[in-house]
Formats: sequence, structure tokens, C-alpha cells
Amino acid sequence: MKRKGAYKWLTLAVLLVVIAGLIIATVSKKEDTKDQGKEKENKSESTYRPVYHFNTPDKWKNDPQKPIYFDGKYHYYYLYNHDYPKGNGTEWRHATSKDLVHWKDEGVAIPKYTNKNGDIWSGSVVEDKDNTAGFGKDAIVAIMTQPSADGQKQEQYIWYSTDRGKTFKSYSKNPIMPNPGTKDFRDPKVIWDNEHDKWVLVMSEGEKIGFYESSNLKDWTYTGGFVTKDIGITECPDLFQMKADDGTVKWVLGTSANGKERGKPNTYAYWTGNYDGTTFTPDMDEPQWLDHGFDWYGAVTFEDGKNTGSLEKRYAFAWMNNWDYPDKTPTMKEGFNGFDSVTREITLSKQDDDQYSLLSKPVEELNQLTDSTNSLEQVEVNGEKKLKIKGEAYQLDTDISWSDAENVGLRLRESADQKRHIDVGIFAKDNVSYVNRSYSNQPDQSKKYVESRDYFDAGKKNVHLKILVDKTSIEVFIDDGKTVHSSEVFPRHNDQGITLFSQGGTALFKNIEIKHLRSIQ
Repeated sequence: MKRKGAYKWLTLAVLLVVIAGLIIATVSKKEDTKDQGKEKENKSESTYRPVYHFNTPDKWKNDPQKPIYFDGKYHYYYLYNHDYPKGNGTEWRHATSKDLVHWKDEGVAIPKYTNKNGDIWSGSVVEDKDNTAGFGKDAIVAIMTQPSADGQKQEQYIWYSTDRGKTFKSYSKNPIMPNPGTKDFRDPKVIWDNEHDKWVLVMSEGEKIGFYESSNLKDWTYTGGFVTKDIGITECPDLFQMKADDGTVKWVLGTSANGKERGKPNTYAYWTGNYDGTTFTPDMDEPQWLDHGFDWYGAVTFEDGKNTGSLEKRYAFAWMNNWDYPDKTPTMKEGFNGFDSVTREITLSKQDDDQYSLLSKPVEELNQLTDSTNSLEQVEVNGEKKLKIKGEAYQLDTDISWSDAENVGLRLRESADQKRHIDVGIFAKDNVSYVNRSYSNQPDQSKKYVESRDYFDAGKKNVHLKILVDKTSIEVFIDDGKTVHSSEVFPRHNDQGITLFSQGGTALFKNIEIKHLRSIQ
């Protein structure tokens, strides 16, 4: 009896220990799961992957190639290097979109080092609907720069696709456009010129933009050139027609260029004028600039694919980086380096001085990402006013008016102690708009390029600001978008404050609307 009782109590004790162990293990597992969730959440919060900007899945991207629209989608190819940062050379990676906001990665379409010319540089792609090149009706034809076989010259080659742009084949080991004896001979941009019924190509040739014509995309004839002044080497040229808001049709010639030596941007310069089929004649010698920030380079503009033939609007975006500091981004710790600006809608408008200018605004489709909205009808500021609203990725709109203030604007992505922030505003006394990234983490270690500026109408006492903030960038659209500032910036992840300021007088901030945007990933 005693022995049986002892066994009974021993068995019960063992059972209790086992149950206790199971309870502890379950609780421990739940705590582990909770901790893993926190770790995952913290990891997600600490990423520099943009929330709503197109970015490379991994490694490196730079120049965009002009998207084209077919089969119900925009097809976008861009320079990509899967060996970065240890190996060099670019190839064309492919992405598609129906709304110019969400993008689907389609993989590499033209691999590097698959022919004797090595890697693939910038160019452009067209749909050959009438089979002018002989690759088949509706073939997708790409013309781009590749190094010559000896690596000493830049020449132009054709690759073509018969599977609707998924893969491409090299047309010939020989260039269709041999180097004519110039150091810089690259970045061909091809369009179909309806007005003159031919293919037209513009080429970057140092400080000149060359014009060429063809009937079959293979044989090209030089027709003339446009020589630029004081904006350095041209890259990624552009040529298109637009109808202005007064009904006037203009040709626009654009190029990525460097005006830093003259206090001008290092972005996209353009001229309005006339193209007669051989020669471009500008309305003014001095170019205008589509962006005044530090990081809007290699830009492309392209047609509204859903309204073929329309000249009232087109779209544009650019690589958000700068060759002065291309590798100075903290994103490489996460295995990628490269993203684009948001897609803009571009229109042409006649200004008060009778000059025609391109206006920019973010595409309306971006609003579909709105997750929540904060609105404030009016805030009066004399000094500064810190809002209770915080944000990391959003679109902010506001109307600001003042009478005697000297400097009005906003401090964004601000730290709790207000020491770190990005400043956006108007220096009324200097008649300039500006974006200052010097108080936040930014890529220019020389600190020469930290505040971008552009002229603001003297005596004007009001402004509308549309500001796009993301984890790695800021894009500011002034009034109707004639002036835009786009720059890389890498705030600390917890720096999410918003402060309004007015120095030297009182300012009214009206119709403040902050749309917090969800991820496109």
C-alpha cells in the first residue's frame, strides 16, 4: 500500500512537472514569436527601401530608358548591374506598369557580355508597327550604345525582340552607326516623326546634340546638330512635340546636362522651338530646367500611351542620384542602390513673358496609395509651430501667404530635439524658393550641394507647395510646377516631425492636407 501510494504520488509529481514544462515552453514560444515579430517589425521600420518610388530589386540601377506603351502596359527598361559593387558593366532590366505607380519586375531583357561589345549602355526602344526594319510587324527594336570591340569608341547597335519585349537578340556584330571620330557619341533617342514621316534620332555628341534620320532604323543619315553652351557634356537627349495651353504646338529639345559651374542645375535642360525635319531652332538660347534639385538625372519623357497621338501632356521621371556621389547611399547595407523619382505629368504653358515652359505635377494615380489623411484648415505662424502630425512617407499640400515675413516654410522629417530636419520654403527677401538638406543625413560629403534654389517672383506674397516625402527623397513642386526641387536625403527613421515656420513676420498656412502613402512593394 505504501509503495503503491509512493508510486502514485511520484507519478503525479512527474505529470505536474511535464505539464509545467509544456506551459513554460508554450509561453516561451509565444514570447519568442512576439520577439521575432518585434524584430521583424523593427527591421521593416529601419529599411531605406522607398515606400512609393520605383527602385531596383537589388544591386544597382541608373539611367532610365524611355518607356513605351503596348499590350495594355508601359514597358520600362533601365540600366542594371547585377555584379555591383564588385563588378562593372550594365544591362537592360525590364519592368511593366499599368498605372505608372505600381511596377512589376520582368527580369533582365538584354544581358551584358553576351556579344563582343560587352555591356549595354543607354539608348531607346520603339515598337516597329509597320515592320520598317524587317524584324517582323510589331517587333520591339532597341538602339543603344555599346563600346567598340577594342573598347575605345562609343558606337550604336541594334537589338530586337520578337516576343513583345521579353528578350532581345543582337542584330549584327557591326554597329549600325559607327563612331564618326568623336569622343562622346552615345545615348540615342529614337522617335517616329509623324510630321515628316520618318524615324528621327538625337544623339549626345559632347556639347552638341546630333540629328539623324532613317526609313528603316538601320541606315542613318546625319542632318545637323544643335550646339549647347556652358552646360557641359550632354547626355540622354530628348525630342518631342507638345501643344501648349494656348493651342500653340512646339517642339521641345531636352538633355541631361551640368550647369553647376554657372550656378545652374545638374539635371534636365530643355529648349522650346521649331524642328523642320533637319534643324532645331530654339526660341531662346538659354535653356530652361525641368528640375532645380540635385538628384534628377538621366531623365526621360514619354507619351501618354492610353491617348495615342495626344500632344497635350506626357510623362517624365528620372534617376534620383548624382555622379558626384553615386555610391554614398546607406541603401547598399540592404543590398541595393538606385531608385527613380515619381512619375510626373508634363504640360506646356505660355508664361506672362510669352515664353513657353514645361510644368510638372505628380501623376493623379499616386493618390490611390493614400492610407490616411490629416487636414488643417488654417494655422497662423510667427516663429514656429510644431504640428502633432508625424509622417515618413506622404504628400503634403498647403497654401502659404504672408505680408512682411522674410523666410517661410516647413521643416520636415524633423527629429524630436529639432536638430535634424529638411527645410522647404521661400526666402521672400531674396526672391528664391529652396530646399535645404544640410541638417539631415544626405549623400554629398563635400557639403557643396545641400541647398537647391530657384528664382521666386519678386513681390509675390503667396505660394502653393506640393511636397512628396519618402524614406530616401524629397520632391517639391512650387505653385504650378514650373519650379521643382528633387533631391536624395536619408533621414533617421524616427525623424518624422513636421514644423511650420515664419521668420521676420506672420504667415498663414491654409488648406494643409497630408496624405500618408502606403507601399507599392
